[in-house]
Amino acid sequence: MKRIGVLTSGGDNPGLNPCIRAVVRMGIYLGVEVMGIRRGYAGLIDGEISELDARSVGGIIGRGGTILGTARCEEFYDARGRREALRTLNRFDIDGLVVIGGNGSLTGAMELWKMGFPTVGIPSTIDNDISGTDLSIGVDTALNTVLAAVDKIKDTASSHHRAFLIETMGRHSGYLALISGIIGGAELVLIPEIEATFEEVRRVVEDAYIRGKTHCIIMVAEGWEPGTQALTEQLREHKDDLGFSVRVTQLGHVQRGGSASALDRLLATQLGAAATRELLAGNGGNVVGWVENKIQLTPLEEAVTTSKQIDRELYKVAEIMSM
Repeated sequence: MKRIGVLTSGGDNPGLNPCIRAVVRMGIYLGVEVMGIRRGYAGLIDGEISELDARSVGGIIGRGGTILGTARCEEFYDARGRREALRTLNRFDIDGLVVIGGNGSLTGAMELWKMGFPTVGIPSTIDNDISGTDLSIGVDTALNTVLAAVDKIKDTASSHHRAFLIETMGRHSGYLALISGIIGGAELVLIPEIEATFEEVRRVVEDAYIRGKTHCIIMVAEGWEPGTQALTEQLREHKDDLGFSVRVTQLGHVQRGGSASALDRLLATQLGAAATRELLAGNGGNVVGWVENKIQLTPLEEAVTTSKQIDRELYKVAEIMSM
């Protein structure tokens, strides 16, 4: 290979820029040109591609987001769109591709691989739901952002003797809510993977008040059903029985922003460098992950089709720690 490409796709998160930097500098070190593809698969189809050199990625290790930009691309879901993407790669004489992203992005990488184009994926999602890695890029920083918010909310909750519902991202995965609930000392965690009734939630809030707690923190993943708004309305209807008044904080996209943590910078650098080496070594069709404290390759198809489950033991730990 003489020229490779790199793109970021799907949701942004802290750690993308350190990863781009690692891909570029490792590529240069190994003697290949590295082309940056802007706006993910949309930019690939449209030919938004330019060369990145060592100076192009200078100073970005501490910046949040992605200098390449990212976008959803429905056109790429269609075979015609993928054919156009492949045509663009050939037009720019790109011999291999590194894709940094979540499940949808890595599925796109797999489709290109099936069409005969060398691709390597790097898992990057704050949901931490990609198989083939213990930790995805962006997770640690997002958790620290959530924890900082929880600590601050707990201060005001205690001052006013309130129950707070704190909603995290996680439409299909409750990882952020679960881990932040444990490390933030929440009284209850509500996630899509585990059912919980209104009566169970109300009982937790009442018990916290009866036991003399000055607050009640409930972490809620956005994908939990019936949802934060419905739960808030029900709790407020029973406010006279709870002991606490109820407030809600939706953390939203703040969880995706900010400068990457030390752990995320290191993880992104290691995975970016490894992905470049593996691509040039002819090991396309794989996801480069971090498993048991070392780099490990997992076939793209296995990574995107195998569902990564929440650790139920951790959920039990959250329950025990809430007493």
